Amino acid sequence: MVKMKIEKSATIKLKKGNRVIERTLIDYNSNKRIWEIRGFKPVQDEVKVENKVDNKVVSLKPKKKTRKKK
Repeated sequence: MVKMKIEKSATIKLKKGNRVIERTLIDYNSNKRIWEIRGFKPVQDEVKVENKVDNKVVSLKPKKKTRKKK
């Protein structure tokens, strides 16, 4: 049996659209060009601004069920 000691290393968050992934800083620095080609960019300390809008409930009409006659 082999025992491994795992050390916590610095991580960086990468964002593409609404996806956020977390990778080690060493991995990001060695493959920075590949991450840029794939569309991932490092997440800076972004300030989240949420618009407080009243939640409106809209009732939807059920769809009519139609059956094709043979």
